[in-house]
Amino acid sequence: MKKKIKKENTNFRFNVLTVLIYIIGIILIVKLFELQIVNGAKYREISNTRLSRESILEASRGEILDRSGNVLATTTSSFNIELYKTKSDNKTLNKCILNLIELFEAYNVSYPNSFPINNECTEFTIDGDNLKAWLSKYKLPENTTPQDAMNYFIKKYDINPEDIIKARKIMSIRNEILTKGYSSIKSLDLAKNVPREVVAQISEKNFEFPGVTISTETERKYNYGSLASHIIGYIGRITEKEYEQEKEAYNNDDYIGKTGIEGAFEKYLRGEKGKKEIEMSVDGTVTGETTTQEPLQGSTIVLTIDSKLQEIAERSLANNIEKIRNGGFSRAYNALGGCVVAIDVRSGEIIAMASNPDYNPSSWVGGISVAEYNEIKEKNSLFNKSISGAYAPGSIFKMVTALAGLESGAISTKETINDTGIYRKYKDYQPHCWVYDSYHRGHGYLNVSGAIQHSCNYFFYEVGDRIKIDTLDRYARYFGLGLKTRVELPSETAGTLASPEIAKKVGETWSSGRNLSAAIGQSYNAFSPLQIAKYIAMVANGGNKVNPTIIKRILNSDGTESLKSEIAEYCKQELGLEDDTTENLTFSQENISAVLEGMRSVTDEGGTASSVFRGFDIEVGGKTGSAEAGRNVNAWFAGFAPYNDPEIAVVVMVENGGHGFYTAEVAKEIIAEYFGMNLSSNEIYENNQAISYLENIQ
Repeated sequence: MKKKIKKENTNFRFNVLTVLIYIIGIILIVKLFELQIVNGAKYREISNTRLSRESILEASRGEILDRSGNVLATTTSSFNIELYKTKSDNKTLNKCILNLIELFEAYNVSYPNSFPINNECTEFTIDGDNLKAWLSKYKLPENTTPQDAMNYFIKKYDINPEDIIKARKIMSIRNEILTKGYSSIKSLDLAKNVPREVVAQISEKNFEFPGVTISTETERKYNYGSLASHIIGYIGRITEKEYEQEKEAYNNDDYIGKTGIEGAFEKYLRGEKGKKEIEMSVDGTVTGETTTQEPLQGSTIVLTIDSKLQEIAERSLANNIEKIRNGGFSRAYNALGGCVVAIDVRSGEIIAMASNPDYNPSSWVGGISVAEYNEIKEKNSLFNKSISGAYAPGSIFKMVTALAGLESGAISTKETINDTGIYRKYKDYQPHCWVYDSYHRGHGYLNVSGAIQHSCNYFFYEVGDRIKIDTLDRYARYFGLGLKTRVELPSETAGTLASPEIAKKVGETWSSGRNLSAAIGQSYNAFSPLQIAKYIAMVANGGNKVNPTIIKRILNSDGTESLKSEIAEYCKQELGLEDDTTENLTFSQENISAVLEGMRSVTDEGGTASSVFRGFDIEVGGKTGSAEAGRNVNAWFAGFAPYNDPEIAVVVMVENGGHGFYTAEVAKEIIAEYFGMNLSSNEIYENNQAISYLENIQ
């Protein structure tokens, strides 16, 4: 009995399922009949008269701002007019072209006009073999006149012959179509950067412009010309290699960051492109647009630099270089360029950094000319001397030697060393103090502060001999010399810190002479001006570490702000930076004070930079230096202010600038601007009693 009931239930379920299948099948058949038979003609007509095309929506590149929010680099949008192929006949296309040209001419918009017959149709605009080839292309006889040629094209493209001038205008675009081609998915560019009035009229009277679409193009704009060009960098067309590596993010004609912040932070700045679907009828009239993916604007990068201070730094540096060339400091030197770095001694933020010569990043927007690029290359204008150049520091290194000697106990703040003019300890190497060249005697007895004030080579020979190279290098590394500062910019050099290992690498033997030379900033020592700025900032703040930075913050398009740790990790990966592994050192206040007192006396009466800072309202600590580089003499000034409560450190270097105090006026102008001072005069009074000096390289 149970088996019978179970069988009946199974049959019932099967029958119900069968009925449901039949019902669903009937519904589908009815729906298909409605689509294909009842309304088939209607839907076929809609399908045949509607085209769909995907268009890319460009993302706006992120802005670059200074610390106060001034926009250094931004992106502007421009409108372009494009033409797609439709199923319109010749007369419709000709009318569309004429409508466009009349609109372009009303608003002075340039459009393609390479058809080889002049506007009046009286002359060919090409001759000789070019004309023969053109006539042959269309199988026209060599004796064809311009009028005959126009009649041929009027007939060929069904152009209204009543107005030959208008016919010629139509042929200007038809010729562009012949030359470059277009299709329903590949457009022909007709005009770029058109006024909004043109866009409005095309949009309002869309039926008069079948196949015509408006695209938006973004363009990089640098609001301050060449200001901070080495920091900001520039964008350029993507190379084949770059495109192969980033196919998913770029098109093969995109522009990407090449140098500076533009290059290093490309992934933050570029944004993400969007997409839209454009629907149009078969005659080319746009019937609708749908954004399928919104573009995502790039992040805004806020720099630590102050644009006004940057402007002062660049202008003052350029004026100083020109003054040196013209003999404005009594003797002329063929200064080859230079750089300046201003840094906050407490935070390490770079508030100005300039390299001369510079360039204008706008030159690459739209493509740089060969002539302009060759000129930039010839002047080496792209080279950022502040971070990529390595130069012998000369006497501005002596504070490292002083602190290494004081902290190691090799000397004390009260000890004096007698400079007799010639350091005679070693028979094979007997260097002399710079003052000996002029007076055939030394400075006499000096303590460490006096040795810094008078830049006494003899004093630092003795200190260097006592502490030896290992101790000297230990302190130099702590101050960041011979190591990358890890600033957020590409192409930073590590420089070179003189050592037995370096001597071995170049096939030479380390000697006592190398040791003495290294102690006064010579030998193999070569550092970037940014490294020197870091070192001066650390001396000024009492020996505390600072890490130079040029990124204040990064603001993302979704309203969030990138974490400092995230930016640091990005830079490690993008720039190949390593963590700071130098040991932490501490300094006694007495030793720091003795060194700072020596630097203060450099700008005071009797100091090597006293003529520059005489009467200056802010007390400045500084150090001048001159170092031979082949046949050139590079000039340095490194200083900080105010003396009693340091805030800013400034380092200036001019290639073949002659003497260190020549460059001090650049630092003076930057410090004056930083503290809001108005200089009554840019004239620098030279101390005729001050002795110019040059360290001897052995």
